[in-house]
Amino acid sequence: MTDAKPLTATATVLPDLGFLAVSETAGLQDRLVGQLSDLTVLQEHTELLVRARGLADTLAAVLASGAALLGARRGLITTTARGTGRPVGLNLDRSELGALETVPAEHGPFSGLLSHPAEPGRLLITDLATDPAAGPRFRQVAEQLGLGACYAVPLGTDQDGPLGAAVWFYDEPAEPDPGRLLLVHRYCEFAAPLLAKQFVSDRAEQQAEALRRGLLPDRLPVSPGLRLAARCVPAALERSAGSDWYDAIALPDGTFGLTVGSVSGDGPGAGPASAPGAAAAMGRVRAALRAYAVLEGEDPVSVLGDLELLLKTTEPNRTATALYAWVQPEERRITLAGAGHCPPILVTRYGANFVETSLSAPLGMLSCWEAPGVELDAEPGDLLVLYTEGLARRCGPTLHAGQNALRRAAADAPRELRQEPDRLLGHLLGSAPAATDGSDDLVLLAARFD
Repeated sequence: MTDAKPLTATATVLPDLGFLAVSETAGLQDRLVGQLSDLTVLQEHTELLVRARGLADTLAAVLASGAALLGARRGLITTTARGTGRPVGLNLDRSELGALETVPAEHGPFSGLLSHPAEPGRLLITDLATDPAAGPRFRQVAEQLGLGACYAVPLGTDQDGPLGAAVWFYDEPAEPDPGRLLLVHRYCEFAAPLLAKQFVSDRAEQQAEALRRGLLPDRLPVSPGLRLAARCVPAALERSAGSDWYDAIALPDGTFGLTVGSVSGDGPGAGPASAPGAAAAMGRVRAALRAYAVLEGEDPVSVLGDLELLLKTTEPNRTATALYAWVQPEERRITLAGAGHCPPILVTRYGANFVETSLSAPLGMLSCWEAPGVELDAEPGDLLVLYTEGLARRCGPTLHAGQNALRRAAADAPRELRQEPDRLLGHLLGSAPAATDGSDDLVLLAARFD
């Protein structure tokens, strides 16, 4: 009997130990399942971030994913990088963004975060109506916009320093649970280096774009009897395979030289990586063409012939298409020649037609370039429209189809648009479908005879 007591006690304890073991195992399994689920969600959002193209898309992706991870509805990102524009909002319209911008920095949602990228993200204000951390102006704006709480996270890296900060807003007082906070921190740690690279890329693109625009005219000449207008929508430099130009040159005798063209190529492997070089070559070619126009602008064939010789001598691995027109405003006389370029369009009261230049190779393609000139007379109210290949290709599945679509768009333009060359060019650009790759410059130059 005495020996049975311990056995009885042991029998009563063993089920409890078994229950604890099963309970701990079930808890561990639940935690592992939860962690796996969190990793899956985090991977989905980081994949969306990696696929973002450009700074604006990257900022929008950070806002959207952070809101989804936190369970918030609205958000805002501000950056410390110069030249990156205004703060970006999620589900905040322009007036709401403007109201938030009036909140002093020391009392706003980013207080203390923009200069300390290594500081852990924290819920700044759990209740915007009562928390003393919110200054009077912030409380006023929060009430106006229906904001109940906000959670802010700094964005930065040890190498790049502070990049900015993101804040997400709740409609009611709230405090995210630790699991959500951990996911957002992990996500922002992944996002910050990508954001830093986007800042560098965006800054380089802006500088290159400013340089490329500097190679084109900043104004067009003015003359009685002739009104000029130009539009240029440059392709994204990192995807462009060439560089287009336009120019209007006031010649000493009161006439004008009008030209559009495109430079491309740099030998084997030419493509998007060669775009900066093509832009620089475009500037050199355009400058040379201006000189030739002053010397012999009344003869378009000679101007293009000289340009061809220069291209072969100084840019042997490049080619160019070009159109040059010599315009006499008083006589409304046009003399032009083209080298592998799209034919211009003459818009009249009766419609729109191509000015058929002879078929010829681009400059730099053959041992000797030759093409006859074309002469025509315009009537008061007529418009001559010069354009580059990128716009024609945007308007149709083939170059020929795109040219015809562009001609129809010019013919169908309302009469009031044809009174102003700039409005007509806006109409033609608007008729082109949106780009899918942004790899072609869009250039238009129009002259209206009064």
